[in-house]
Amino acid sequence: MDMLWSGWGDPARATRLPDTVIGLLRDLLGVQPRSTEPVALDEIAVPDTPLDATVRRALAEAVGGEAYVRTGAEARIRHTRGKSTPDLLRIRSGDVDGIPAAVVLPSSHDEVCAVLRVCAEHRLAVVPFGGGTSVVGGLAPELRRPFVALDLARMNGLQDLDTVSRTVTLQPGLRAPHAEALLAEQGFTLGHFPQSYEWATIGGFAAARSSGQASAGYGRFDEMVLGLTLATPAGTLEVGRAPRSAAGPDLRQLVLGSEGAFGVITSVTVRIRPLPTTRIYEGWRFSSFEEGAAALRRLAQDGPRPTVLRLSDETETLIGLAQPDAIGSSGLPEAAGCMAIAGYEGTKEDTAHRRERATAVLRDSGGTCLGEEPGRRWAHGRYSAPYLRDALLDAGAFAETLETATFWSRLPELYDAVRGALTTTLSQAGTPPLVMCHISHVYENGASLYFTVVSAQGDDPVAHWEPAKQAANEAILAAGGTISHHHGVGSDHRDWYVREAGPLGIDALKAVKRRLDPAGLLNPGILLPTTD
Repeated sequence: MDMLWSGWGDPARATRLPDTVIGLLRDLLGVQPRSTEPVALDEIAVPDTPLDATVRRALAEAVGGEAYVRTGAEARIRHTRGKSTPDLLRIRSGDVDGIPAAVVLPSSHDEVCAVLRVCAEHRLAVVPFGGGTSVVGGLAPELRRPFVALDLARMNGLQDLDTVSRTVTLQPGLRAPHAEALLAEQGFTLGHFPQSYEWATIGGFAAARSSGQASAGYGRFDEMVLGLTLATPAGTLEVGRAPRSAAGPDLRQLVLGSEGAFGVITSVTVRIRPLPTTRIYEGWRFSSFEEGAAALRRLAQDGPRPTVLRLSDETETLIGLAQPDAIGSSGLPEAAGCMAIAGYEGTKEDTAHRRERATAVLRDSGGTCLGEEPGRRWAHGRYSAPYLRDALLDAGAFAETLETATFWSRLPELYDAVRGALTTTLSQAGTPPLVMCHISHVYENGASLYFTVVSAQGDDPVAHWEPAKQAANEAILAAGGTISHHHGVGSDHRDWYVREAGPLGIDALKAVKRRLDPAGLLNPGILLPTTD
């Protein structure tokens, strides 16, 4: 199934906000219905492909036939940009600036290499395309020459399963649910369940350093990766010969998070875990975000660490975004405070033991157990937030997310700085926002902050959002946070990533780029500045 071209996910799951929520948006934020309807797919004016017959024939030979080189309007529209709110607002208005010249679908590592050779010969840029779920401009190259979207959907297999070592080698175009189904047949799981889970791919997880909602128990995706194969214009790079090594710098870390700027990931070897026999999720209430964060820190540092551990601030709890499927259906929570979700996965004995010990810590930290119902509702709606975002856009609201991470000691300052930057900038522009936040990934030394912003759209929603996004980025760097915890760099964060990494660090990465991609074909302007 193709993802909805003008929104998120399965078109059949698109929802409408309850009238009560629409009324609140109108009364609290001044949200008004849209003045115009989004354009229809067949109404979008798409320019003819700039590729001549010679180039199209060469690409077809590289991937095994003309059927795998698509230059029609719909295929190219579906591969234009990603799924950030600005991306969706542009495509809904019919803006196809940055549309690929063609969509090319290789089926193997060798075919990827062949496509790269053709593109080098004809000076075509290449944008690797997995699930198309980027929300930071990862699919919006900055260039003045044609480019092809290299769709890896045909590379969707399980190549090797080592049950003794508990590793699996997967192709990059394999979507996460399919990967989980294949592993479940053998009694295993990746344990990687980001909000984009239903549509994102294995290669995308690696390219963007993805982090799943169960990261407290299973770890981030980059912590799971044991080996990678990278196709580059300069040749093939294979990294990862053992779980850990002292043989120089770990080149896996150079590929992870590189977002297609150095090469195309064509296989990923990751560690796997036995399928859990028990899953329990429960809700906890804390009197304040500060109190709840202190409880999460105790568990992250001293244990026992639940598999899932997240905390919504007062605003997110009040609105009900901690349980997206419940918004508008049961009114506002009866008591003030912050909602935390603690989840336990594993054997019956292990989950019971960890849950008992974690419960003692949470209670001692001021928490009140709300039972399993809030946990079940969170688990049921854990992938629903992007659909809710689309419903807000349909209702005339602006809704977007951003995230960061820092050390525990700096978390309060970072939280206040980003909230303040967003609130001040949007209020001064005449659209006071609702700013919500949650902690969804915890570590011994720090945690992530994930913000959701809702406001009226303004006359030009994309232009209206840009100063607020820039202000938030500036606040993140000033408060000592990282510009991205798991969304990646893309073009949206690139300039701030350059400042975070520093001149010498960026020069080192540019040297890698010149060696692996001497003509600058791969994802220009993503991750690193371009001179194209």
